[in-house]
Amino acid sequence: MPNSNANGQRKAMLLTGASRGIGHATVKRFSAAGWRVITCSRHPFPENCPWEMGPEDHIQLDLADPANTTEAIEEVKNRLEGGRLDALVNNAAISPKGEGGSRLGTLETSVADWQKVFQVNFFAPVMLARGLMNELKAAKGSVVNVTSIAGSRVHPFAGAAYATSKAALAALTREMAADFGPHEIRVNAISPGEIDTAILSPGTDKIVAQIPLRRLGTPEEVAKAIYFLCTDQSSYVHGAEIHINGGQHV
Repeated sequence: MPNSNANGQRKAMLLTGASRGIGHATVKRFSAAGWRVITCSRHPFPENCPWEMGPEDHIQLDLADPANTTEAIEEVKNRLEGGRLDALVNNAAISPKGEGGSRLGTLETSVADWQKVFQVNFFAPVMLARGLMNELKAAKGSVVNVTSIAGSRVHPFAGAAYATSKAALAALTREMAADFGPHEIRVNAISPGEIDTAILSPGTDKIVAQIPLRRLGTPEEVAKAIYFLCTDQSSYVHGAEIHINGGQHV
């Protein structure tokens, strides 16, 4: 079986932020390929989600709570067959808004919001990767951090805390690649641009007009890139950040 590990067990992945958008598309992509998908998000398992074993393999977790995150790591370990994790995808992220959905810059963002955003978007990925290091090592697994085009430029909608947390996550990807590589764990990032999800802001059409491909990306296109980074097709890709933005970064 192509999606089984060396022991004949089904490959397993852990995905944060699975309940919508890119996370939802990623669940469907890996599940269709025969992987076991363990998901975690702030929300309970949504009944309309299509993957097998969904309710049994969903962990309700508040990544803004370090203690809850530590508890969830132990829960994941208990659920893994043979103590192996083939992929960790750090997709969950938050971006608080001001009144009427306005962008929060460095002057408007409260210290509490800065701390919460960094806990979810930056520290939780560190905690999960370190906490599941042995399981990733046993599987010679892959870590994928979901960054953002907002991490490299001021974005009209993404807030300052979100943007700087994504820049930090891109730097973390490099550091993790150096540290995890000797243990045969690959670490990469994907950096989506304007993706057609429920969280798009009014005025996105003006951005699309400046994108060379002249369209939004789809969650499925992002999910395919994540899948590539978690399979043998990318076996020598390490420490990379792949731009998925229709040329918006050029």
